[in-house]
Amino acid sequence: MIFDLWHKTKYTYEHGASFCHNLTTLKPKSFPGQTLLDYNLEITPTPTDITERLDFFGNAVTRFSIQQHHKELIVIARSKVERDYSKQFDESLFLRAKKVTVEDTKVHLKGTDSDLIDARQFVMPSPLISTSSEDIKAYAALSFKPERSLYEATYELMQRIYTDFDFVPGFTNIATPLEAVMSAKKGVCQDFAQIAIACVRSMDLPAKYVSGYIETVPPKGKEKLVGTDASHAWFSVYIPTYGWVDFDPTNNQIPKNQHIVVAHGRDYYDVPPLKGVIYSMGKNTMEVAVDLRPAVSDLHQMQSQSQQQ
Repeated sequence: MIFDLWHKTKYTYEHGASFCHNLTTLKPKSFPGQTLLDYNLEITPTPTDITERLDFFGNAVTRFSIQQHHKELIVIARSKVERDYSKQFDESLFLRAKKVTVEDTKVHLKGTDSDLIDARQFVMPSPLISTSSEDIKAYAALSFKPERSLYEATYELMQRIYTDFDFVPGFTNIATPLEAVMSAKKGVCQDFAQIAIACVRSMDLPAKYVSGYIETVPPKGKEKLVGTDASHAWFSVYIPTYGWVDFDPTNNQIPKNQHIVVAHGRDYYDVPPLKGVIYSMGKNTMEVAVDLRPAVSDLHQMQSQSQQQ
């Protein structure tokens, strides 16, 4: 499946801004199962300075600054992404990996292979995720028994978060402590991903944050509205002998072709779509719109197949 992705962020400054310096993490990754076919970043006003680099986690980050007075900042990222989950899934390896227990994983993590060393950094606390909450640790312990399959334990954790927590936009923001989310059992996809990560890390196991997008399918017979999608987040757990496996607690599913991966990090703080500093006074507002849908050629093919059936 080939997708067209469009992400627009618009900042409006009541009295204008004289300077801004920003980082964007909007460029989807390429890896087995996902290929970035095209990418274009449009910034208005035109930046005074702009560069792109890979960050510590291998994410494409664009740095730009605008050193002129402006009343609006508009950032539009357009991407074309090919997704084929079958190319990243090895069934024989996966069947063996499903037998790796929680205790097996902890033993494996003492090794010195480069992938194990890399995985161990995702056991540590991070800016937005503490591992000291007794409530979170107790919640995790219900699933992560030492002799249980790590995959099955994580899958159950995903299901429990999906069942126990309510999706309530606006209840939290980036500064809301995870303990408050845990207590209220409310939040959005970023919160659910970070609760899951905190649970896994509290068991001394590695988990990382995944930022990206998910295609939302409109009700049958209805047209999909442009711009109604949103940034999405889920989490990934390291299983020895296999690698990283993604879990989406917001939708209670293993991410496959409808999920587009943009970046990996320790938590949301590492990979927000856009962050920076501005010199401005007065009220500032932000508007975000996202659209993810099959590319026209793939859409026509799907419609043709549907008519034949």
